[in-house]
Amino acid sequence: MKVILHTGAHRCATTSFQEYMRQNAQGLAKFGIGFWGPFRTRGGLFHGIQPGPAPVTGRDLAQRAHGRLQIQIAGCRDQGADQLLVSEENMIGSIRCNLRLGDLYSGVGERMARFSQAFGSTVTDVALSIRSLDSYWTSALAYAVARSHRVPAAAQLERLAQAPRSWRDVITDIACAVPDVRLHVLPFEIFGARPEAQLTALTGAKAPRTHARVRLNASLCLQDLRAGLPPSVAARLPDGSGRWRPFNDAQTAQLREAYADDMMWLTGGADGIASLVQDPDKLAAGLNPPRIDLTRGRPDDKQRRMAGSG
Repeated sequence: MKVILHTGAHRCATTSFQEYMRQNAQGLAKFGIGFWGPFRTRGGLFHGIQPGPAPVTGRDLAQRAHGRLQIQIAGCRDQGADQLLVSEENMIGSIRCNLRLGDLYSGVGERMARFSQAFGSTVTDVALSIRSLDSYWTSALAYAVARSHRVPAAAQLERLAQAPRSWRDVITDIACAVPDVRLHVLPFEIFGARPEAQLTALTGAKAPRTHARVRLNASLCLQDLRAGLPPSVAARLPDGSGRWRPFNDAQTAQLREAYADDMMWLTGGADGIASLVQDPDKLAAGLNPPRIDLTRGRPDDKQRRMAGSG
């Protein structure tokens, strides 16, 4: 059975994709496609994979998590599933940790190595959604501020803009942590609003279009952010309406340049460790017809003289 780990990332329409899969789960099951989303993964399924506070019982929690996953995967296989898509963006980290460290999923290698050990040899594919860094950090900051995180100061914004780590580093860490699997990279700009295209690209199946335009957890605009914050905090946000743009022009250009470098690296083959998923609905340019019957426009090679006058 093909097991696909869909790791997000955060703020890349992952919640909308999960809702699309959940709404269509019964129909997809008829075609042999199973789905595990946050409703299942956050109910104790992944307990013990990552280190953390736990009762002292003398049990190996990581080993128990491995056994638990193998039992659940075997159950899906017995129910006739040919492909299992597991979507959980918290596998690679959290927005809170990214903002606290001012870095992009710095611990993704260790985290994915533990998930690789827990799933064992059943994983065949890993999918990662990426987004232009200026819009990613803007969306992450808007998400955090709406949940009582402090409004970023100029120094924090400059640190995010100057951070050397980019999606290329995240992809490389995942490839090292989960070797011998196919690593697919899906640009948010192409697949963010099209969950059915994501599903087709990852499974090869003809995806349903029902519930494909549900949009969840979208970033709040400035007026909505101010409305949900205490007046003292809302006063730190800029005036006006529309999308919040915390970075200045120079910082935005720097972040976009880093993302352009990542996309160029992916387009060039990503050193063989990952593949950039192309738009399945985009048709390749056709070949020009061969030019085999060429004729000259005017017989310029012929010698001609004007007739003399009179």
